[in-house]
Amino acid sequence: MHRLKPHEAASLPREVLEAHVVSLVRQCPDLLALRGAHARLLRLRLPRLTAAFALSKLLASCAASAATTTTAAAFYARNLFDQIPDPTAFCFNSLIRALSTAGSPAADSFLVYRRMLRAGSPRPNSFTLAFGLKACSAAPAPGEGRQLHAQAFRQGLEPSPYVQTGLLNLYAKCEDVALARTVFDGMVGDKNLVAWSAMIGGYSRVGMVNEALGLFREMQAAGVEPDEVTMVSVILACAKAGALDLGRWVHAYIDRKGITIDLELSTALIDMYAKCGLIERARGVFDAMVERDTKAWSAMIVGLAIHGLVEDALGLFSRMLELKVRPNNVTFIGVLSACAHSGLVDDGRRYWSTMQNLGIKPSMENYGCMVDLLCRSGLLDDAYSFVTVMPISPNSVIWRTLLVASKSSNRIDIVESASKRLLELEPLNPENYVLLSNLYASNSQWDRVSYMRKKMKGNNVTALAGCSSIEINGYLHKFVVSDDSHPDIKQIRLVLREIADRVLRAGHKPWTAAVLHDVGEEEKEVALCEHSERLAIAYGLLKTKAPHVIRVVKNLRFCPDCHEVAKIISKSYNREIIVRDRVRFHKFMGGNCSCKDFW
Repeated sequence: MHRLKPHEAASLPREVLEAHVVSLVRQCPDLLALRGAHARLLRLRLPRLTAAFALSKLLASCAASAATTTTAAAFYARNLFDQIPDPTAFCFNSLIRALSTAGSPAADSFLVYRRMLRAGSPRPNSFTLAFGLKACSAAPAPGEGRQLHAQAFRQGLEPSPYVQTGLLNLYAKCEDVALARTVFDGMVGDKNLVAWSAMIGGYSRVGMVNEALGLFREMQAAGVEPDEVTMVSVILACAKAGALDLGRWVHAYIDRKGITIDLELSTALIDMYAKCGLIERARGVFDAMVERDTKAWSAMIVGLAIHGLVEDALGLFSRMLELKVRPNNVTFIGVLSACAHSGLVDDGRRYWSTMQNLGIKPSMENYGCMVDLLCRSGLLDDAYSFVTVMPISPNSVIWRTLLVASKSSNRIDIVESASKRLLELEPLNPENYVLLSNLYASNSQWDRVSYMRKKMKGNNVTALAGCSSIEINGYLHKFVVSDDSHPDIKQIRLVLREIADRVLRAGHKPWTAAVLHDVGEEEKEVALCEHSERLAIAYGLLKTKAPHVIRVVKNLRFCPDCHEVAKIISKSYNREIIVRDRVRFHKFMGGNCSCKDFW
């Protein structure tokens, strides 16, 4: 392209100069080239209107490249915008877009939007709101997003497909699936792939697997072909719910449809198979990958760790380092949790040093893994000392870990300190009240238990019920303690009675200490028999036959008595039972558990 000289530019008509600007900007593949084009245009000493036009084009191109150049592009976009004397709606939109895609806080985009409103002219349009909503989705920032929704309604821009898609993404990312579904159902015209994928993703994030897969089937019936993004969301739903049969069907569907299994999709499959209890298949997907990034290695290491395959997890980590693949925080969550599951304190401390030597700043989850490792190994003083010198303020998970570890100790100072901090951080979290109530109940301090329950009632806090699910014939069946709602509950209770007889003949005495209520021993035994995990296992025995594996997912930690009973069931019925609780997997075979009772 001919390089214009300043004296040539002065004599050319405006439309020719603008065409030159457009041509020059289009040739810029990245931010560095864009800066070079800017310098060339400055040397031309363009007339005022043409100069403003040039800046707007540079700004738009900068916004388009912000996704790959992140902060630098956002900073440059701000500088360009500030040089434009009378920015148009196009200019405001370009800056908001640059900020929304460059990882800037949602508040930055929102401030630009408010500046536009204060200026009075130009007025925001559907693209302004769409880019603003994108920033709120990425953060996520539901508060600012709802304000934009209100603005869209007031300005009559809500029916715009760009605004509707932005709203759907916002509510789906913020896990407000009820509002997301309202937007989805109200979308005018045919719903595109982005809309279907966003709604399926929203359901997946909150673990509504039946709804996610039901919508996926509706999408197929509507003739909308899924892509890799859609399938990642569907696989995420299966992983969260532990729905192995559905996950296998989805994998087969991907192969049948010829959908490209890229890095992200492969990693999602590894995560799904690991969380559904089929770690061998997860390893098969990993080994078949031609290219593996840090996320793929981390997913495999975490998967092996939660299955208690400590040597495999640590061996894979060593292999990762040998191949010069740089680990991240997630990798070390897997490594440190593997050490915690086997009480490898010295190894855990060594890996902690390795992480710091690699220049990886520990996340809250990494600190939590170290506290868990020390607590599980009975090193309560070391754990408490570790927490008190943390450079970041410990979160509620860490204080809860300390409280659980203090249960059988006489360290009143740790109990008091941890409980105080816990209730300060999360005064409305029912889990904290239940944990403290259980702590007092285990020591028969019923007056304190009563006080905690009154405090819960006063704060309108409802206890989180233990919930277990099992997948039968592609559908998830959920149970809570003493659940009467299931249509097959009469048959389930017959199986429970048979289980109780076999357990009694095996010589097991119910661990009634696990029932933390001031009631008689007989009532405690009845309560144990109808814990959610036991109901789910009983349903698995009712509906399946050997060699079908009974797979259960529980939202809380395994009840100690149910854990012992599951070992007896596996031997008495000659069945393999796999239970995923909030911490790890338990694989029961022949009267033994893979955790070796260290959990």
